[in-house]
Parts: sequence; structure tokens; C-alpha cells
Amino acid sequence: MITTDIAIIGAGPVGLFAIFEAGLLKMRCHLIDYLPQAGGQLSEIYPKKPIYDIPGYPTVLAQELVDNLMKQAEPFKPTFTFGERVESLDKRGERDFVLTTNMGTEVHAKVVVIAGGLGCFEPRKPEVEGLTQFENGKGINYMILDPEKYRNQKMVIAGGGDSALDWTIFLSDICSELTLVHRSESFRGAPDSVNKVMKLAEDGKIKLLLNTNLSAVSGNGKLNSVSMVNSKTNEATTIETDHLIPLFGLSPKLGPIEKWGLNIDKNAIEVNTDDYSTNVEGIYAIGDINTYKNKLKLILCGFHEAALMSHSAYKYMNPGVKYTMKYTTVNGVNTF
Repeated sequence: MITTDIAIIGAGPVGLFAIFEAGLLKMRCHLIDYLPQAGGQLSEIYPKKPIYDIPGYPTVLAQELVDNLMKQAEPFKPTFTFGERVESLDKRGERDFVLTTNMGTEVHAKVVVIAGGLGCFEPRKPEVEGLTQFENGKGINYMILDPEKYRNQKMVIAGGGDSALDWTIFLSDICSELTLVHRSESFRGAPDSVNKVMKLAEDGKIKLLLNTNLSAVSGNGKLNSVSMVNSKTNEATTIETDHLIPLFGLSPKLGPIEKWGLNIDKNAIEVNTDDYSTNVEGIYAIGDINTYKNKLKLILCGFHEAALMSHSAYKYMNPGVKYTMKYTTVNGVNTF
């Protein structure tokens, strides 16, 4: 079991800044995110998109902002669980929570902070019968956490965006056989990546199947083949494979959070603007996932919420302990 002061659900920019604010108050943080890396939407959806409303930065690329937030949090030694979704939250005693993920990881914390942005990003799954029976380590995954897991393995990647193209390029030297399946003739990704994939196909390093849709999966306890159909010729193809990775994007949903007894309004969590606490004592919600009067879904507003939340969480964890406000401009970070 992982033990921490604050468990933060969501490792987007607001969750990352909360590490810094909590760290100034000597509170340790553990972050859990269903995505394979920190950054939330910024890293997963638009890492190269410029952002113009971060104080002190006339313009900053999304991934650059994430990288800077990670550097800012580094002195406080946060820990992370990536590629897992929090399925349940149980309150133990007056000031203790246990969070359990879909992979069985347990996190024990005194305070829970939900910083899930628009919610838990869940993969968009193709409509293929029997798909779910090969999930959870049986051959079908919707994100790649450890590329080395696929060394000398047969793999089929399905998709036509940047993620599908980038992973195809990267894994072409790792997998023993690699097939990219796309339902169209044109890709949505960067032209340079498209050119690299086409060259790999020309050189025989990968198989490329265009105008092709997944139709079926099969195996005996573990995936061993994927069937597909060409949308123009209706020709059916079956490929033996160890892994299928459908990369059709992600969609935000509240997921299990809806069952935790929190006040929900239109897929957002209602909070008290004094400190962004929820109706459940010890649980806070910051960033785009919360709602209140005059709410603005801006990163900079989430940063403000993270600061007030941290001071409230400190008082909640340390009842009766007097705290004197300190400023990093005077004391620096390493003195806290």
C-alpha cells in the first residue's frame, strides 16, 4: 500500500501545481492518472499547442508548461501511479481514505484532491464483439506504458492520428511484426510522421492496411488473431498477433467518481469556494472538474484553487496547529 498525505486524482497542470502548494506546507503528494504520463490534456491531446493566459508567459507550449510544472514540483518528491484509474474510495476512521485502482493499487491518504480536469479520460473503443474478454493483460490495451513489453512480439495498431503514427514509428524496431490498420486513406497526424510510416511500409518494416476496419478478435484465454475487412473491396483479412492496440482517442467521463457521494451538477463536482472542499469532509475538487457560481475553466483559476485547497487541507490534517504564512520570495523553496 502506498501511504501519503494527499492523494491527487489527476496529473494535469492543476494537479501538478497542487504538489508545489502542498509541498510548501510540508505535505507529501501521490498522484494517480489513467493516462501514461503527467500533463493531462496538455500532454495527451495538444502538447504543441501554444497557451497565452499563463501569468509571466506571453506564450508557452502546452508540453513546456507541463515540463516546468514537473520541475517546480520536483523538490517535494511527489510519487505517481500512471495508467490506472481510481475505482473505489473508502473512508477509514475520521481522517483517512483508501483509494483502490482498477489494477489493485491501494493508496492511503489523509486528504483526497480530485483534479481530474474534464474527468477520467477513457479510451474510445472500436465496436468489435468480444473485445473486452482480451483486456487487462490478455492482449488488448488502449495505451502503451512500457514499450519493452512488446519486444519481439507481434502487434496490430489501429488508428490514424498522431498517437498511432508515433507509436508505429517507435515500435517498428521493437516488435517482430507490426501492422498499422486505418479505416481511411488519409491520416490526421503530422505530415512528417505520415511520411515516415509510409517509408516503413515501402521498406517492408511494417504492414500498412488502409481503408480497413477491425471486425473480430479471437483467442483462447489470450488474444491470438485479429480479423478485419477492407471497406472498398470487402476483402477479409486475419492476422495472427500477440497484441492489439486500438488508438482511437480518449473521451472524458466522471467514471467511478459519480458513486462517491459527492454533489454533482452536470458532470461537475460542487464545491465551497472558501477552500474548494466538497460536501464530503476531507475531499476537495480543483480545476475543470469542479463547479461553482461564476466558474471559469481556466488553468490559472485552477492554480488559485490549488493554493486555497492546500492551506485548507493543512488545517484539516493538523487541527489546532497554528500556521504562519510564508513567502517563497523571502524563504525560498528548499527551506520549507
